Amino acid sequence: MTLSRLTLLLGAFSTLLILGALAFEYFGGLAPCEMCMWQRWPHIAAAVVGIGGGALLLGDRIDARYARAILILVIIAIAVSGLIGIYHAGVEWKWWAGPSACTGERVEFTGLEGINDKGNVRCDIVQWRLAGISLAGYNAILSAAAATLGVYVLWKRRAA
Repeated sequence: MTLSRLTLLLGAFSTLLILGALAFEYFGGLAPCEMCMWQRWPHIAAAVVGIGGGALLLGDRIDARYARAILILVIIAIAVSGLIGIYHAGVEWKWWAGPSACTGERVEFTGLEGINDKGNVRCDIVQWRLAGISLAGYNAILSAAAATLGVYVLWKRRAA
């Protein structure tokens, strides 16, 4: 697989994760917390750089000598989102403290109106799990796998 195609593939991967998050939000009714939003930004960057850079590289609009650098940027963005996912999952499992803006012991019940408004969703309370893993956990797992694939391909190409 060429670096250009892998860049495009990883950009598409990040796009699919963002679309999945949006589907859970808009069709599944799960409002994102602050930390959920933090995980989205690196994937958005990876999607834009990966798809845009990959397409430009494949169309010979960018010199092929930049393919490695562009791919590394995409891998870093995906890895950052995965690391935030690990942090978020740890907050959900109460392994460590999260940001005080969206976690804590204090609970104020003010009724159901606006409960899913931005800023009202707790980062330390899981809204959805599958096989015991939250969406933050799945982002961590999938992002780690994608970033590892990218690093592996770069390493194999360098060794060859």
